[in-house]
Amino acid sequence: MKIKKTTIMNKMRILSIIITFCCTTFLFAQNSTENVRINQLFNFGWKFQAGDIPNAQGPTFDDSTWRKLDLPHDFQFDQPWDKTANKGRGFKTLGVGWYRKTFKADPKWNGKQIMLDFEGIMLSGEVWLNGTKIGGTGYGYLGFEADIAPVIKYDGDNVVAVRATTEGGSRWYTGGGLFRDVHLVVIDPVSIARHGVFVTTPSITDQNAEISVQVEVAGIKNKEYDLEINTKIFSPDGKQVAETKKSAPKKSNLIAVEVQLPKVNVANPQLWSCETPNLYSAEVSLILNGKVVDKITKKFGIRTIEFSKEFGLKLNGKKVFLKGVANHDDLGAVGVAAHKVAIARMMDKLKEFGFNHIRTSHNPYSESFFDLADEKGILVVDELYDKWGSTVAWSGGAKWNDLWYDNIKEWIKRDRNHPSVIMWSFGNELQFQEERWNWPTTDWGVTTYRLMDVVAKRYDPTRKTTVAMYPARAGGIIRANPDFRIKENIVPPELSTVTEIASFNYTWEDYQEYLKHAPEMIIYQSEAVTNELAAPYFGMDRDKMVGLAYWGGIEYWGESQGWPRKGWNYSFFNHSMEPFPQAWLTKSIFQDEPLIYIGVVDSEGESKMWNDQIVGQKVISAHWNRTDGSKYNLYTYTNADEVELLVNGKSIGVQQNSTEVTKRNTIYWKDVPYTAGKITAIARKGGKEVARHELETTGKAVALVLETENANWKADGMDLQYVRVYAVDSKGRKVPTATGEVTFDVNGAATIIAVDNGDHLSDELFDGNKKKLYKGFAMAILRSGQKAGTVKLKVSATGLKGVEKTLTVK
Repeated sequence: MKIKKTTIMNKMRILSIIITFCCTTFLFAQNSTENVRINQLFNFGWKFQAGDIPNAQGPTFDDSTWRKLDLPHDFQFDQPWDKTANKGRGFKTLGVGWYRKTFKADPKWNGKQIMLDFEGIMLSGEVWLNGTKIGGTGYGYLGFEADIAPVIKYDGDNVVAVRATTEGGSRWYTGGGLFRDVHLVVIDPVSIARHGVFVTTPSITDQNAEISVQVEVAGIKNKEYDLEINTKIFSPDGKQVAETKKSAPKKSNLIAVEVQLPKVNVANPQLWSCETPNLYSAEVSLILNGKVVDKITKKFGIRTIEFSKEFGLKLNGKKVFLKGVANHDDLGAVGVAAHKVAIARMMDKLKEFGFNHIRTSHNPYSESFFDLADEKGILVVDELYDKWGSTVAWSGGAKWNDLWYDNIKEWIKRDRNHPSVIMWSFGNELQFQEERWNWPTTDWGVTTYRLMDVVAKRYDPTRKTTVAMYPARAGGIIRANPDFRIKENIVPPELSTVTEIASFNYTWEDYQEYLKHAPEMIIYQSEAVTNELAAPYFGMDRDKMVGLAYWGGIEYWGESQGWPRKGWNYSFFNHSMEPFPQAWLTKSIFQDEPLIYIGVVDSEGESKMWNDQIVGQKVISAHWNRTDGSKYNLYTYTNADEVELLVNGKSIGVQQNSTEVTKRNTIYWKDVPYTAGKITAIARKGGKEVARHELETTGKAVALVLETENANWKADGMDLQYVRVYAVDSKGRKVPTATGEVTFDVNGAATIIAVDNGDHLSDELFDGNKKKLYKGFAMAILRSGQKAGTVKLKVSATGLKGVEKTLTVK
């Protein structure tokens, strides 16, 4: 018995040792995979100096006097406004800026690939490490990476130097410099290639979704490695729902090998849509001889997109009409610096007003833009270029002819996993002056489009492609040509008849005539003018067409219609995302909820020809602080049947909502007498009140109030807090006529990066901590530090009671 007991105890000890060893090994294996791919945000600790500085790429160059800053950064926006500079480029002088960053290498990186990944350099740029040129970009809207392992030093400092230039032929404000994120990525020689994961969903039902994963592997050329590619699929709530794996090929002659993994199924898929933007994750691992050598996670959505001349666009089998904006990629007071929070607040405001779509005019936006569009349910038409060719309006530092193939590859591989992206647009305002392109095909770009389409479908065969048309007819007949309105010339441009989606800038009144000549076209209004208000929307066949995007729906810098305006301002929102009254018109047409809003005409504004299209906008505001004895014209924007207008309870009259395309949802009231008090608009449907809006005369401004937007402010060095300040009267009512200078004092775990007031005509810049009230409004943008703490904010103005608030950064 004793022998047996001892034997049993020994066996138990051995088993215990084995279990402990296995657990330890398992934990080690888990821990060892956590840092198989190091991806460090490289945005902090840069130095900057404006001007083209000789030898600034040298590792021993003295940059001690340069400005210290963190990325993203738009150096051109820091420059003073220059009345003599190009109004299209935002009255900013073109030039050069240099950036430098010093860092030390981790000895653990030795033997690895060390990649510097620049998401973009505006307008174009070159990069050096330790005095050796390592790369650059001729088209700053797209990124690149460079392996710095051959020139990195482990026994001292390493210096990255970047020369950025804004000089080029762009037609709008581009900004300048390191305007997007930079990352340092350390990977094994055997790794997942750049943008090398491609997830598609070839078959979807309510009960099941088929998931297809393709992984591009680098570092195995002519090797016989025992390499397994493993992908785990996780649901939106983080549960693993599928797994697929496959061995990589051996002795491949390709530098990078695309491997198609066996398809897997996900039961009861949670679909991605504008209302339910559910996101799954694909965790891809490379396992070499039993060890994980690379791992990456990509989010994706399960959804179907269908286009047809019969229904336009369907998302998950349901008809969707695109209700959007087409804008350049600047973000108000931070210029083109791609701050994620700035993008998020723009999207949130658009969704609040019923928009579901953004066209990225006329270039790829930042990666964070697409992440946010996925998260918020925004449908995106992803656009690559303005014009084609290198002769006119080319916003690049190298010839278009030399870049277009690589640009398409980088662009599509970068963005193809985003469910928000529903269409690829190769360019803007084609079918016009082919001699501009320096890429003549004498067929209005048909051949060029077909070449680009082949390349696009090489990297993503799942989406339709398009090109936005200049508002011209077949044969390049433009509006300035007397033949433009001759009926026999109302023929769609040749290029629009071969693109998979026919995208037209403006000309909505001719779409039905176009369809007589090309009945197979699927029509999308890639630009609509704001001064035509609701007409471009109601003038389309919304049952059969794809949708529309209002041009310049948000004020942007550049393409000014004349000093002192600093950019485009025929918009629904000012550059600080404060809505103009016309924004409520878009809300009335984009949403079914009953709505009424009053807008008082301050001036008739202007109307002019721009890009062969009549543009302009009346100046309208929403307040009732007016001049005694005067009469005012005003509008009520509504989706109700009728509106009654009252001044201090006395009815001015009742008007019906027009059914005419050019007047619908816009009711005009002429010579309304002003009396201090209240003006009220009552909207009715079927005789019953469904909505009302009221403006009230306020008292004198006596105090400031502030509103913060970011309730979960993070101490990651990147998060922003927007602080909006308004002047109010003794009853707490906002006073839009208040003036005066506001001072923002900030102490603690954040800094001010910009101050704003939404005035697009102001000559003030956005630095410092002071800003004049404009329409009773001012705003500060604070950037968190990298340590948690509190921020004490004090806002003051002469003659007004100030306000103080303590904010927390976690």
